[in-house]
Amino acid sequence: MNIQDILTFCNEHDVRYLRLQFTDLLGVNKNVEVPKSQFEKALRGEIFFDGSSIQGFARIDESDMLLVPDLDTFKVLPWKDPRYGREARIICDIRQPSGAEYAGCARTVLKRVLKRAAEKGYELMIGPELEFFLFQRGADGFATVETQDRGGYFDLTPIDKGEIARRRIVEDLEEMGFTIEASHHEVAIGQHEIDFKYGPALSAADNICTFRFVTRKVAVDNNMHATFMPKPLYGKTGSGMHTNQSLFKAGQNIFCDESAPYGLSETGLHYMGGLLQHVKGFSLLTNQLVNSYKRLVPGYEAPTTIAWARRNRSPLIRVPDARGQSTRIELRSPDPACNPYLAIAAQLAAGLDGIERRLDPGQPVEGNIYDLDTESNDFDHLPGSLYEAIEAFEDSDLMREILGEHIFNNFITIKKQEWKLYSAQVHDWELSSYLNIF
Repeated sequence: MNIQDILTFCNEHDVRYLRLQFTDLLGVNKNVEVPKSQFEKALRGEIFFDGSSIQGFARIDESDMLLVPDLDTFKVLPWKDPRYGREARIICDIRQPSGAEYAGCARTVLKRVLKRAAEKGYELMIGPELEFFLFQRGADGFATVETQDRGGYFDLTPIDKGEIARRRIVEDLEEMGFTIEASHHEVAIGQHEIDFKYGPALSAADNICTFRFVTRKVAVDNNMHATFMPKPLYGKTGSGMHTNQSLFKAGQNIFCDESAPYGLSETGLHYMGGLLQHVKGFSLLTNQLVNSYKRLVPGYEAPTTIAWARRNRSPLIRVPDARGQSTRIELRSPDPACNPYLAIAAQLAAGLDGIERRLDPGQPVEGNIYDLDTESNDFDHLPGSLYEAIEAFEDSDLMREILGEHIFNNFITIKKQEWKLYSAQVHDWELSSYLNIF
């Protein structure tokens, strides 16, 4: 659509407000909302905002930033208030006042890595699997960790508020053009998953941001709270965002080679080798919270060991049985609290490096990796804490290269502060373990 097409559509469909959507450095959705009188100005990319107020953006002495919309992302939101008409959203890149690229824009980072892939004839396709929890709100309106349901994996449970909300999320996403392939109850109480069809990487990252926005809105409408926090409940399975990925060239999936031992082409194997080689370095982007590393522990179906397998789900990477155009590599460590633009950019850069250097992923692991002696088998492991992830990230020349100094250094600063604040807290476990003993 061009600007005039969007303006005409808005007039015909009573769209009165437009959300100019973007993310901060950590991937949190932000927006500037403009009324109908400002639509044309907004669509021309002439709306400024104060970047100094956004996490990881500009300093106060260089704070003016431009919101430049990607016209292809225009969507009418699937709810309507009869008093205010309909609202739409459009996803924006962040630019400098001159219109030049801004070094702190995560979406621009992904576009830059995708351009590098395109120069080699590659197009990355991503199929994310997002898990999330639906919790009750208390009388004060704030989120609790209480849930109505007691369902488990794939359970056909009596209809509760969580199941009703999940159906509404699916319907709203479909109205926005998503192709929903499946939805189901996950392993933990209150935990759900909705899978949407794979697509080009940039669209997939945009869709993840939209998915989180719609899910939270529907939850609020049902007096619930949706959280993409990786591990909200102790002793229960956490939420992941497995990324199914494949490279296409001239419309064909070049990971597929059905005559090869594992059904993967050499390109696919080398791409996987790159993921295995660099995963410790990019874990800070795919798993960015202190809480992320409470999910990545043995016993809860989340990976801890850097290895790959064909069918079993215990290692870091799984290669599903699907072949042909559906041949793919599933990275199981990312969680849904990440910045999807940075997380996908990092994975693609790692895979491209694997192809360029012909990195060998080694042999697949057969059997449950937690039943093996991982020390004697020389398996390496994912970072065990945010602190370890920060250290690995700092040592990654590839991450510094693809992110640029601004994002690389700001991300480290933000995460070191998060670790410092967390480490200084006195936690309930410490009180229950030590207060009456020492």
